[in-house]
Amino acid sequence: MFKPVRLIPDDTKIPFMRASRFGFFISGILCAASILLFAFLGLNYGVDFKGGTNFIVRFQQDANLDELRRKMNSLGLGEVEIQGFGEPTDVSIRVEAHEGDEAQQAVTDKVKEALGPDVEYLSIESLGPKVSGELTEQGTIAVVTAIIAIVIYIWFRFEWQFAIGAVVSLLHDVLLTIGLFAVLRLDFNLTIIAAILTIVGYSLNDTVVVFDRIREYMRKFKQMPLADLIDTSINSVLPRTLLTSMTALLALLALYIWGGEVLRGFTFCMIWGVLIGTYSSIFIASPILILLGTNRDTLGGARAKAVAEKARP
Repeated sequence: MFKPVRLIPDDTKIPFMRASRFGFFISGILCAASILLFAFLGLNYGVDFKGGTNFIVRFQQDANLDELRRKMNSLGLGEVEIQGFGEPTDVSIRVEAHEGDEAQQAVTDKVKEALGPDVEYLSIESLGPKVSGELTEQGTIAVVTAIIAIVIYIWFRFEWQFAIGAVVSLLHDVLLTIGLFAVLRLDFNLTIIAAILTIVGYSLNDTVVVFDRIREYMRKFKQMPLADLIDTSINSVLPRTLLTSMTALLALLALYIWGGEVLRGFTFCMIWGVLIGTYSSIFIASPILILLGTNRDTLGGARAKAVAEKARP
């Protein structure tokens, strides 16, 4: 019989709450820097948000996307996004917007000349500034709505202190992701919005697991100091947390390396999100319960007593 491999021993006693003060300090500086970067430097918005022309073309043979990207980038048309579209012969080409109808027509002519005569154009659509503004607004609404829904869910599932801890953790993850994209000047498009929403879900899942164990131990160890209780709770779920994160990272790294250019921005954002989501559930969400003075009597004791009284014959 082979014994299971344990990367993290079951009896770990890492003092997370003692180190959380440094985590708050570092995270506070990084969040402030992210806000300043977004305000003064801004994001490198992709074609989805800036507008442009979208060509859906069909080649006679399977499209070579790498070669096509080199050809389009050599035209000097600005930002160009290329990805497969349905069949291997179909490709979507998005070229950023240029001011004026004549300039836009010149872009269309250049693209057609570079692709040659043996290409079938399934559609050519222009995405104007108004539509791009609507996409920006809808993407922002999607993120904000998700966070509000999470607040309501956590509030009903636990208590208001847990809801605030979860929201601060999620805002921390979103701000640091935006700051990273601002400083690295990576393309920010609708795919990244989808990645941010996925990060919010992943981070929330990790935070709820920790919160659930904290609530369980609040009922079990009523005399234990809150900081020690949270440390014990985190240590008890640490093997599960790290194994889940490592499994997700292995899959994402494979996608980042071999998934091609189309998925690279999404997977990069997700890799970053898994790392900071794991960090924030431990060093941001949990310590807030101490700062807000969570009352274990109202959280666990009173509810447990009420349930016990109802269960009596």
